[in-house]
Amino acid sequence: MLTPLKIKIVFCGGGTGGHIMPIVAIARELKRLDKNNRLEIHYIGPKDRGAFEIFHQDNIKTHVIVSGKIRRYFSLLNIIDIFFSIPFGLLQSFFILLFINAKLVFSKGGTGSLVVALAAKYLGIPVFLHESDSVPGLSNRKVSLWAKKIFISFPITDFFNPKKTIFVGNPIRKDLFQLTVEREDGVAMFNLTYENPVLLVIGGSQGAKDLNEFILLSLNKLLKSYEIIHIAGPKNYARISIQSKFLVDPSLRRHYHLYGSMDENVMKNAYKISDIIISRSGSSSIFEIAASGKPSILIPLPTSAGNHQSKNAYQYEKTGAAITIEQNNLSENLFIQEIRNLILRGKEIKASALKFAKLDAAEKIAKEILNYLTIKGAIEK
Repeated sequence: MLTPLKIKIVFCGGGTGGHIMPIVAIARELKRLDKNNRLEIHYIGPKDRGAFEIFHQDNIKTHVIVSGKIRRYFSLLNIIDIFFSIPFGLLQSFFILLFINAKLVFSKGGTGSLVVALAAKYLGIPVFLHESDSVPGLSNRKVSLWAKKIFISFPITDFFNPKKTIFVGNPIRKDLFQLTVEREDGVAMFNLTYENPVLLVIGGSQGAKDLNEFILLSLNKLLKSYEIIHIAGPKNYARISIQSKFLVDPSLRRHYHLYGSMDENVMKNAYKISDIIISRSGSSSIFEIAASGKPSILIPLPTSAGNHQSKNAYQYEKTGAAITIEQNNLSENLFIQEIRNLILRGKEIKASALKFAKLDAAEKIAKEILNYLTIKGAIEK
């Protein structure tokens, strides 16, 4: 008996974890719903060692293309990208999609997604897209013009055709929150004293430097009242580690726990044991924080495209589950006062945060993909 051919679904997007993690979440739901093991998941995008390791762990096949970028400011690199990198990436994408016989392309936006979605258009392959932020990126704005369906994270999102738009929330890895994690396990994992409330500081991959510097300079005051788990980012870890040893009072060092990054198992424990979360306000960060049910202080990246991080933060703040502090207004006294306010309101925040989180976003998107492919005859009923 001949083995049935696999149905190939291709994801594209990249540049930050905010693009990568939702792809993983949707892919996991597709596999969970694929009872007959008919699907084969692929990813096409620029070379990203960290992202590819994550994809391989979830059995997502990866294909590297050259990625160009159209900058919104003058740069000689635009000439190279527009006339060389982007056309070459488009050609690569065209032949990869043709070779693997893709039935649907799903764009998450970001670097490299535009050429893949454009190649899909030329080949007559349907394109879906998801926009994480309240202000769409340039790639997704372009792709939305021929996308069959557009999924959005925030109820108020600029630009898109409402007839094609479906509000679902941002896909997150449900495993971070649905598995049972004992608080005691987290305490042991991070070597916490548990004498004070725990602050989880997520530096993030973009713009982490300024946030890390602020936390670093405020450590001695913060550590008198709080225990801190600080994810500084892989590029910042060594520097922050050295500086903190000089800056932190020796009597307070046992309350400070520094990490460069965390794998999924460690991260779910960090969410579980924290009392307050401090973070930038990329969409993926906000939705994971909301799913944790914990109060948060959001500090938007001032240089985010279209000021989308501020707009994301203020939409979430309306739920009452978070406080937004613009980086220009950030001071030690204000920061500590807002932490105290959130500690007092912790229990009342949980319901609002969880309502915003939309834990079923990845499942809804996966079902839309499968229903579309079934209607089009790619999948038999």
